[in-house]
Amino acid sequence: MGKSRTKRFKRPQFSPTGDCQAEAAAEADGTGGDEDDGPAAELLEKLQHPSAEVRECACAGLARLVQQRPAWPGLARRDAVRRLGPLLLDPSLAVRETAAGALRNLSACGGFEVCDDMVTKDIMTPLVALLKECSAGLDSNEMSPQEKKDQNRNSIENIANEAMNVLWNICECSSRAVSIFNKEGCLEIVLKYLSRFSTNVDLAISVAYCLQTVTEDNPELLKSFSDPALHVLESAMLSPVTSMEYILLKTLVAGTIWNLKDIIPSKSQAEIINAILKILSEVLDLDAGEIVVQMQEAEKQRLEAAAETEDILGSANHDALMEDDEMEEIPHKRKVRRKTFISDLLPPTDKELRESIALLTAQQTALEIIVNMCCSEDPSEDEWEELSSSDESDAFMENSFSECGGQLLSPLCLSHEVHTAFTNYLIPKKIFEKTAFPNSTAVDLCSRSPTWKSLVRKMNTIQCRALVCLQSLVSLLDVDHLGGPAALQTLAQHLSQLLFSQPDFAKHVDFLEAISSALRALLQTMASNNISQCMTPDQLMTLCTASIHSSNTGVRVNVVSILGITGSVLAKEDGTLETLKTIGCFLLEVATKDPSLVVAGEALDALFDVFADGKEAERASVQIKLLSALKEFQPVFKMKIRKEGRGKYSPDQLCVLDNVKMNLRRFVAYQETVEKRLTA
Repeated sequence: MGKSRTKRFKRPQFSPTGDCQAEAAAEADGTGGDEDDGPAAELLEKLQHPSAEVRECACAGLARLVQQRPAWPGLARRDAVRRLGPLLLDPSLAVRETAAGALRNLSACGGFEVCDDMVTKDIMTPLVALLKECSAGLDSNEMSPQEKKDQNRNSIENIANEAMNVLWNICECSSRAVSIFNKEGCLEIVLKYLSRFSTNVDLAISVAYCLQTVTEDNPELLKSFSDPALHVLESAMLSPVTSMEYILLKTLVAGTIWNLKDIIPSKSQAEIINAILKILSEVLDLDAGEIVVQMQEAEKQRLEAAAETEDILGSANHDALMEDDEMEEIPHKRKVRRKTFISDLLPPTDKELRESIALLTAQQTALEIIVNMCCSEDPSEDEWEELSSSDESDAFMENSFSECGGQLLSPLCLSHEVHTAFTNYLIPKKIFEKTAFPNSTAVDLCSRSPTWKSLVRKMNTIQCRALVCLQSLVSLLDVDHLGGPAALQTLAQHLSQLLFSQPDFAKHVDFLEAISSALRALLQTMASNNISQCMTPDQLMTLCTASIHSSNTGVRVNVVSILGITGSVLAKEDGTLETLKTIGCFLLEVATKDPSLVVAGEALDALFDVFADGKEAERASVQIKLLSALKEFQPVFKMKIRKEGRGKYSPDQLCVLDNVKMNLRRFVAYQETVEKRLTA
């Protein structure tokens, strides 16, 4: 597989707070699911209202409306982006925040096309201006009194957080947005936000997501990273705070620093790779399933305690009300204020859920970073200093980035020393552990809670990421670094148990693609090193029969390749004639009938591998009439490439298909000699 881009997790949608209630506004304005653009027209019209409260309510209604795909055409027709953009600089801070929230939801739900259109509609101009104003506002000390200053500062940070999410979404989907990010000097602004990680971790996390996006394959931006900028990243990555939010922050910053590998001085390379791997190792060490269970129990106890406190306070308020009725000089308004103040003291209702989401996201991100590290190109051991044990990560704090003004170096690569570092940090072992199914108790508890239910999918995603990560490691590391032949056989048995423990595994497409990719890589490594296979022919055919009709092309390619790998091993053994005939017939069926030329080409390649050598393979090829079938299919395959190729497939895929076409001609010639010899 190619390089795996880090994918962001789907964040909770924006929900405005304050005097204006989004739900009430949405219902009042008719945004409950109408597919016409009546609600959009009304809400967009209110954006120009002289009352800040009305403008805020309109933005809140739009924040909800943009989550409904049928509403997008109406919003586009009425130029919603151009009308929301100026409100990012509205005199009212509340309007700024809700406008940014609406744009955040639109960019998150709309995907690539919507985000690119937002750039076309010049959303970056007011967005960058807002980020600069927020940065200046956080530096200002003119507010007085202190209480008002703190309240204003919190509002500015909330606005900056919403704006950073908009920037992140747009930059992830639009290269033009990234170019504007570079040109407008946004790096300095967002790093200033990141430097506030000790007082506002939510804002820092949003910045870290954005930085991880804009630093990927962006050499122009890398030139802008000065020593102070790199030290901001270093400080965040080495924060001693161990809460789940900070674990997520440190993981994201580690991913950003990996993206900066081109500018890391040679003296610091060993320390940096060890520091990154130490963080990723610590993240993967955590038992997410057990922590989710603990968090749910903590939430239950907290809510029970809060309910008891509310009852006690309610009783006290009742007694106070009785006293107030007897004391006319005490106004009723004071009692209302007191009740509101007591409610405000109750802790947030989603604290444990947020912590759990942060941990699961950190583990998913860590696995994705490892995949990207494994996919570095052009290894060059000369570019690496000797990596020692994990103790070197502690030396990272000793001015790791102080020499960064020098000549840019070639990318860091996974040399032998880095392989050793992976082993030192037990990375393969920890990834292996994450490939297991999620904690059943955690899954059960989350499934029964509407607010926690989404975590089940997140736990399943971690398993899939671990399987993809395992596939990368198996393809990259040598057998010794993977634990030796016995460890690979154990791993093969583990993957088989994972697969066949689910009777309906073919229905879980993400899981099936991930585990079939891991199996493909593992079986290839075992075959290349003459390690005996562990899957029985019956298991093999069960997997292939159930998976070959998957709508996912990657799944079909993987199972066909697995058949080819296993068949080529069996072809060299005695007593495998019937199994080889079954494999050959299956591959022929796929090659001639699969609608995808990529899958058909993979099936032909697998046939070439299985029937390239061996007495049993030669006998099987004759008995299934392989030669006549391939001769008949040869012109059909050639015609399909000519007719469908350029419209449906990439240049790289066409190059592979041309090679398959050429190899098919050669293989037919070889089979002719085999058939003549055996039938003579």
